[in-house]
Amino acid sequence: MPQLTDEAAPDGVVSDGSAPDRDEAAAGTWMTPEAYGASRAALWTGAVVLVTDTDGRVLVQSVDYRSDRLLPGGAVDAGESPSAAAAREVREELGVDGRYPRGLAVDWIPADTPGIPAAMRFPGEILHVYDGGTWTPDRIKSVRLPAQEVTGIHFAEPADLPALMDAGDARRALSALRARINGSGTALLEDGRPTVPTALDRLGVLRTRRTAQHGAWHAGPVPAQLPVRDHRGWLFAPDGRVLLLIARATGAAHLPPPTAAPTAGAFPLGYRYGDGRGSDGRDGADQGAHARTAARLTGLPPAADPAYARLLATPEQVRELSDWGPAGARELAAVHAARTRLSLPAPTRTPPTELPESATRW
Repeated sequence: MPQLTDEAAPDGVVSDGSAPDRDEAAAGTWMTPEAYGASRAALWTGAVVLVTDTDGRVLVQSVDYRSDRLLPGGAVDAGESPSAAAAREVREELGVDGRYPRGLAVDWIPADTPGIPAAMRFPGEILHVYDGGTWTPDRIKSVRLPAQEVTGIHFAEPADLPALMDAGDARRALSALRARINGSGTALLEDGRPTVPTALDRLGVLRTRRTAQHGAWHAGPVPAQLPVRDHRGWLFAPDGRVLLLIARATGAAHLPPPTAAPTAGAFPLGYRYGDGRGSDGRDGADQGAHARTAARLTGLPPAADPAYARLLATPEQVRELSDWGPAGARELAAVHAARTRLSLPAPTRTPPTELPESATRW
């Protein structure tokens, strides 16, 4: 269709030789296809893939042409779709075949982004972030690096990405990871920042290191001879989601204590105990059982501590915001068994909902 401009087309005809209709002529004058094409902004297009391991750490790669680390990916070639480019780049850079049809984020990167050499004449870029899924140890072992360009891979704690990556790349990776946890579709970003931030974005979840709890999972109550280091609750709302606390100052996610709200049907779910290592890796730093109670929420009192936001999230989302090691799958299975025992539905993954500071009743 011919395009409007401030310059009149000669002899009152449009570029295809036909006369504009009366309404179109009244709205403005006409631009030739050549002029319209020249007027459009030119942008680069790129595609990267966000991959995590079973502990929720993000795959980043070292390259021989810059000091910071990158997600796998690169430029979209002429005539190539972004998803095809993502698959090609992962195959070329890591030697792993795959398809990545699910988009996590689309980011607009401005032309004046700092740190890009002027000689590149960078016009700005639209960068697609695809979901590479969770890679098992066997899939990670299948990685084969090329003879040049990629010199190594590393799985990084999400909170460490800003120290490892360019600032914009880290913002984009964290926004894409939160979009994956939200499960609400592709996030639109501008310079790595969501145009419509969710609760996870607003609270800066995953900007600090997750507390490691890698002890073995044991069902049932804590034996009398074991000291209890801490006690947390899987507290279920009527829709099957659970209460989650987020520290506003740090973005750290925590299950609440079982006394955080009035409940019904409480019972000991299980406990973690085993390796005796704290989040800093020191032996003996984490001696004691981490007890878990399951219960059905009957309401919420007014927020007692303004330092914490209260969210409802699915059990899977709680696990993805936690560092529970290999035993995490066993705890999650116990949580769903508890939900069934409490006659509650399986929740649908939606973005975690921030609850008001006022009281809530069900």
